Formats: sequence, C-alpha cells, structure tokens
Amino acid sequence: MGRILSIDYGRKRCGIAVTDPLKIIANGLTTVASAKLIDFLKEYLIKENVELVILGLPKQMNNQLSENWKYINPFVNLFKKTFPDIPIEYVDERFTSVLAHRTMLSGGLKKKDRQNKELVDEISATIILQSYMESSRTY
Repeated sequence: MGRILSIDYGRKRCGIAVTDPLKIIANGLTTVASAKLIDFLKEYLIKENVELVILGLPKQMNNQLSENWKYINPFVNLFKKTFPDIPIEYVDERFTSVLAHRTMLSGGLKKKDRQNKELVDEISATIILQSYMESSRTY
C-alpha cells in the first residue's frame, strides 16, 4: 500500500506533503527548490512507496488556468518521463496560500514564523492533499 504525495509547485520552491501508508492523515513533508524537485523525488521514491502524486492546479477566478501553468507544465512532462508508473492527479489550488496563512494564525504561530514562505508552501501542499483525500473518500 503506497502513500499519496502532493506538490504545491512554485517557480522558486515547492511545498511537499504526504499521507501515511494507510492514507488516513496528510502531513507536511518539506519544501524543496523547484530546480531540485526531480532529484528530491528520485531519492524519496527509492525509500517510500508512492502510488499517486497530487499536483496543485493553478486556476484563476474564471476557472481558466493561470499564468503559472506555463511553469508547471514542463515539470509535469519531466515527471511523467522520469516516473512513468506514477499517475498524477490535479487539485484546484486557489486560495491554498490564504488558507495556509489562516491555519498558521489560528495555530498561534508568531508573526516571524508566519512570514516563512517555505512553511506556507508546505502547509499549502498539505491543504491540497487534504482536499484531495476528502473529495475522494467513499462513505
């Protein structure tokens, strides 16, 4: 039974979150420089069984893909070429940064900690993963 890994892809860095092996809990994993993401995934996937990758899909308010898609699409193509056996699914990532900041605020983090962009990206990846898990749950 493999984990589900989510990526909040950004031009500079990517937040990464992952489920436990039973796919019950989503946890923030780390933040990685975008240029080093494939190398990080190669190492991580040797150690952990990941059966699915969830990628935040950047959309505008009119439901069209945002300009950031042009940065994500080359990564998606490289990912599919490098890891052909791992499927990718997309989750609308609108408002994840806002939700991440609200989560940090309600969690009592100090202002200095809330300004940590890496932490925001990691929490955003966790929110994306949690959103996927909630939408795919069967009752």
